[in-house]
Amino acid sequence: MKLDYDFVIVGSGLAGLYSALCASRYGKVGLVTKMDITDSNSYNAQGGIAAVSGQDDAPKCHFDDTIIAGRGLCDYPAVDILVNEGPALIHDLIEKGMHFDVTESGKLALGLEGGHHRRRILHAGGDATGRLVTSFVLDLVKKEKNIEIIPHCSLTGLLVSDNICDGVRCWNFSTSSEYLIYGNNIILACGGAGAIYPRTTNPKTTTGDGIALAYKAGCKVEDMEFIQFHPTAIAKDGADSFLVSEAVRGEGAWLLNMKGERFMLGVHELAELAPRDVVARNIDAQIRKEGKGYVYLSLKHLDPEMIKSRFPTIHAKCCEYGIDMCDRIPVAPAAHYTVGGVCCDENGESNIAHLYVCGEMASTGIMGANRLASNSLIECMVFAQRAVKNSVSRAEGKTRRRDYAEMFHFNTENENLYRAVREKVAETVSEYAGIVRTEAGLEKGLAELEALNEIIGNYPTFDRNEVFSIMSDNLIVTAGLIMRGALFRQESRGCHFRADFPCDKDEFRVHTVQQAGHGIVKAPVVLQRTS
Repeated sequence: MKLDYDFVIVGSGLAGLYSALCASRYGKVGLVTKMDITDSNSYNAQGGIAAVSGQDDAPKCHFDDTIIAGRGLCDYPAVDILVNEGPALIHDLIEKGMHFDVTESGKLALGLEGGHHRRRILHAGGDATGRLVTSFVLDLVKKEKNIEIIPHCSLTGLLVSDNICDGVRCWNFSTSSEYLIYGNNIILACGGAGAIYPRTTNPKTTTGDGIALAYKAGCKVEDMEFIQFHPTAIAKDGADSFLVSEAVRGEGAWLLNMKGERFMLGVHELAELAPRDVVARNIDAQIRKEGKGYVYLSLKHLDPEMIKSRFPTIHAKCCEYGIDMCDRIPVAPAAHYTVGGVCCDENGESNIAHLYVCGEMASTGIMGANRLASNSLIECMVFAQRAVKNSVSRAEGKTRRRDYAEMFHFNTENENLYRAVREKVAETVSEYAGIVRTEAGLEKGLAELEALNEIIGNYPTFDRNEVFSIMSDNLIVTAGLIMRGALFRQESRGCHFRADFPCDKDEFRVHTVQQAGHGIVKAPVVLQRTS
């Protein structure tokens, strides 16, 4: 089937939804969703949205906190854009009817999270910010006649020729058919790659397909070695990892080892509220030392009624798991956020004309080596708006629609192959590209990926034009991007830690860039401010 729109947007997280909402003012929008419309990291985000709102805060303060957390790899112009344009978008959401949590006096209730030196985190429903903000924008999207939602379509390729993107290839699992979806401009908002790890806070669909397919189409991919592990996810045998928001520590929760000691005291001036890489690494060290598989997040000294009202979602999950949140929660780090992604400019455009990226799969230059807590949702909104505005002007010079033939098919026999590949990739990245990495381990991991690639290439029903085969290959490509970046970066910086190179190096105060058919190269960090 062939469809045609002014804008094609792939992804139903906040980046995709907000892009669709902005684009609907300028033309017909096709919004492609992989599975359920709520199956995204945005929907599951608990912490909140970081934007300057308090009288004791300023964009410069938000800028400084972001730069510090980014460990020298933030591009200053991109951070300037985020901190200066974000507050107006929050105000616009409120004007449209979005309700953020307020104090008894009616002022915005601003939270504090790791790496922030001011209270600037807006919440909704306590710990349900992502769900409520995403649902609010989704309701606005559903009211727009210019937006057509195309569900159950998994991205399988990009329609690219002469370095110009004409659209996307998707497989519709409901109709068992290929869709070729054309557009003047294409915005990919497919999310990150956290779910290739066995312990993750991400939905199971967040496996880096968009990044892998963009890379295979010729896009430059940047800083993939930086995978942020959230320090605190519930650790219970036989149960899925579940995020325990940074905001819990922001309200005063303590991290304790098995001896009941607060091990973050003396490690960092902010103790439990140190940047995530610092906290995650120290939890990992305690776990390796004590061998229990977790540490405790203690709330015993806090008001239990405040805990239940402030964190209803986490409290309900703890009850489901048989854990008393008002006492202590067993926690361990889990893969949470893909800091790097597809390279783009300050308007979200990739090195392929008319192809934009937004949200977690994009590398805008904001996050650096370690994302500052709660910067992700506001980044989605700021750069979604910029991508749409830029693409409107860029579309004026695009008149062609090259014809592409349908080529993909579906073989249910390969579903078992995909499951086996996913299990092996998860095992490999967890072992060799987790919180602590080494040269020997990364080389071994890459060798295992090469062997796996050869095995699936010889699988009887494997076919590069078959959907499960493509999905299997995407897993290996994504894992390879992470591990090659980690092997190349011979230093420790942010959420990338090399035990054999435990300090940062000036020569690696650069971005790492990978492009299909080329070797990995360094790109300079932009350190000149625009404001």
